[in-house]
Amino acid sequence: MKCKIINCLLVLSLIFALSGCGTTEQTTDGQTNQTTTEQTTDYAQAENWAYLETEERKSADVFFICPTVYGGEEDVFNMPLDDEEIKSDFVGATNMEKGIYDEDCRFFAPYYRQAGLNAYELSAEEREPYLTLAYEDIKEAFTYYLENYNDGQPIILAGFSQGADLSIRLLKDCFVDEEVNDLLVACYAIGWSITEEELEEYPHLRFASEEDDTGVIISFNSEAEDVTDSLMIPAGTRTLAINPLNWKTDSTPAEKEENLGACFTDYSGEITTEIPNLTGAYIDQERGALKVVDVSPEDYPPVLSIFTDGIYHLYDYQFFYRNLQENVGVRLDAYLAENGSSETAA
Repeated sequence: MKCKIINCLLVLSLIFALSGCGTTEQTTDGQTNQTTTEQTTDYAQAENWAYLETEERKSADVFFICPTVYGGEEDVFNMPLDDEEIKSDFVGATNMEKGIYDEDCRFFAPYYRQAGLNAYELSAEEREPYLTLAYEDIKEAFTYYLENYNDGQPIILAGFSQGADLSIRLLKDCFVDEEVNDLLVACYAIGWSITEEELEEYPHLRFASEEDDTGVIISFNSEAEDVTDSLMIPAGTRTLAINPLNWKTDSTPAEKEENLGACFTDYSGEITTEIPNLTGAYIDQERGALKVVDVSPEDYPPVLSIFTDGIYHLYDYQFFYRNLQENVGVRLDAYLAENGSSETAA
């Protein structure tokens, strides 16, 4: 009963975060979204960053891309950057995952004109223009960061859901430059798919194969054992995945005793509930999905109408929080050792 009450509270907070819609004057042309497409976002302005930690030099930098918090409005599919209520949700959603990454790292997280939740109710083809606009901001922000703040620092690229999608786009685009790619500690693209075909098309991309390889992509999508189709892994497709409990890419099961702690956080980033050994998991080799075996859809519902029962997308970070947190340090230590640094992550 206690667990169910906790989950209900979590669900309510997620609904609030993911359905928040600001009111702002927009112009539309039929079904075409026109949200501030006439101008690019200026990332020389500190107000366009949710986090801009430039003062103290640390072992690495985290460039984090926030998941979807904007619900959208009729014929408006990209988040406006002049609505303070939406931006507050944006910071809150970022805080929920920030604690995994920011130990001994500077943290950079740009506001961007993300695609709204309503865009995900469209077909992939119809959705793409809104994601393209979102990516334009992300590329602009990353380019500004690289030219003005990076100064040769190792980079941890991270995101969830839409943020993971845009992280992979950024890898394909900007990390083809060998000097930039050499800075990559790892890309945590959690809650989106990456395929073998994409790795073949972009040979500078590598998927993780163990717990301490560097310059690699870490990704998985959590679901119940009976799920055969989802927005992230449509039926008939296969994504790559690594198990965050045992860091294997095959179907070797990890028991729940290997789960260091599921953590449920609030908008301040505070861990409100921690459950050690919540669940085990294994990778389904046919779908490439991470099958989560010791929880139920009744206790962890999908929340959003774009997901069916058994899709644990909203819990990808929460279920494996402590294992991911530990792994960020492991990979950063490995990167620093490989590159001749005497520093190690805390």
